[in-house]
Amino acid sequence: MGLDGALGIASGGLANIGLGLGVISQNVANASTPQYAVESASQQSLSASGQEFGVRSGVVLRATDAGLQSQLLGEVSQNSAAATTASALSALQPVLGTVGGGNDLGSQLSALQSAFSTLLGDPGNATQQTAVVDGAATLAQGINALAQSYTQARQTAQDGLVTDVQQLDSSLTTVGTLSAQIVSLRAQGMSTADLENQRDQAENAISQLVDARFINQPNGDVTVLTVGGVQLPTTGTLQPSLSAATAGTTASYPGGGLPGIMLGNLDVTSQFTGGSIGAGLTLRDTTLPTYQASLDEFAHALSTRFADQGLTLFSNAAGVVPPSVGPAPQDGYVGYSSAVQVNPAVTANPALVRDGTQAVAGSPGGASAFTPNSSGLTGFSTLISRVLDYTLGDQAQAGVPQVPIATTGLGVSGTLSGSFGAQATLGDYANGLTASQAADSADATSLSGDTQGVLSSLQGKMTAQTGVSMDAELGQMVALQNAYGANAKVISAVEAMYTDVLAMVT
Repeated sequence: MGLDGALGIASGGLANIGLGLGVISQNVANASTPQYAVESASQQSLSASGQEFGVRSGVVLRATDAGLQSQLLGEVSQNSAAATTASALSALQPVLGTVGGGNDLGSQLSALQSAFSTLLGDPGNATQQTAVVDGAATLAQGINALAQSYTQARQTAQDGLVTDVQQLDSSLTTVGTLSAQIVSLRAQGMSTADLENQRDQAENAISQLVDARFINQPNGDVTVLTVGGVQLPTTGTLQPSLSAATAGTTASYPGGGLPGIMLGNLDVTSQFTGGSIGAGLTLRDTTLPTYQASLDEFAHALSTRFADQGLTLFSNAAGVVPPSVGPAPQDGYVGYSSAVQVNPAVTANPALVRDGTQAVAGSPGGASAFTPNSSGLTGFSTLISRVLDYTLGDQAQAGVPQVPIATTGLGVSGTLSGSFGAQATLGDYANGLTASQAADSADATSLSGDTQGVLSSLQGKMTAQTGVSMDAELGQMVALQNAYGANAKVISAVEAMYTDVLAMVT
């Protein structure tokens, strides 16, 4: 082998070493980047007529495990959905309270019952009459506060969905841009490892938003699909969109003022499951409306059962208990929990909690007849007894059971159902509402922790198989440094030989 051959081999070796050190630097810089796949420099031996004459740097390769990567992205989606739900429901708990904790609906109703019991001992006591009105106001305000928390949570979910869909568009565009570069470089036989790692990060961002499937194409492109099979475009102007909206108490989806996720003119809302978008849709369209509908039913049953016995204690601002006026049971009083208050007439004249506000004709299947205390007898206790025995009990009159308070057929469309059964008494319904929603929050928090545990385990497994090992990178760096020294000596020796040759010539 001549001096030129030796110099060429050494120079090629140094170039390959430079590539290797660059890859190591890239790996070390991304050692803590989630789902970063370790890269490695490749090389190819060069020979002619059986004579070796160096190496040529090849493309940079990635360590990959497609099956584990797919499983990991699926768990990213599930964990994001669980965390989104847990966060939303936990925010409701301070207002919801705990059964028997004092600030929950059941405790507030019990306090009102106690005020009536005290008044029964002295019906003409103005202080006790006012205490009953105050207890009723506290309960109404508790209902209003809880209704407001549901509305705020729905608005937060709606606003979050708008932001998430915008982020989805951005991440899809990133995937499309990177894929175009990958396809082009692969066609030229060039390395795409860095771009593929960047695309993996964009796929991870998409999985946090929605449960998606990523199908790698032979040319380096990738197709993004929802679990339902709708393709999410990564190029062009046709992108998923969601309009801003106000999630009021009577708003609903579909057709009730809340928008769906659109892909052009196609509503693809039902295709979005998992991730923060899937969880946000469930919260906005099912979970929180069900909570509100259950509270509406409680507020309406509370108002109706008092009015049935001759005391319209709870009403809207006009002093009226709204009736059901449509095909769905709650038509006419959807959102009533936000408006219920103490009847203005009773607030102005607390003695009405003793005397009554209206006569009751009576019916065999409902309350018995009642005549108000129009003469103002101070010892009149008939109404108070009816409230304690029947409004707050499980009978409408002696021997006639109350119609259970519904937990199904609720909401604007009559399709929502609570997670607890119908209850005969107001107290049982209030406690069931509180307990079931607290259980939902606890379950969501537990699921969030469980999915985080699974995700962490998969991330650890992925890191062990395809992640960066600092020890391995350090070992590779030492080997490259040694190789660098050897090639540098060859170049130095060739240089000395050339010097000697030139000296002999001259």
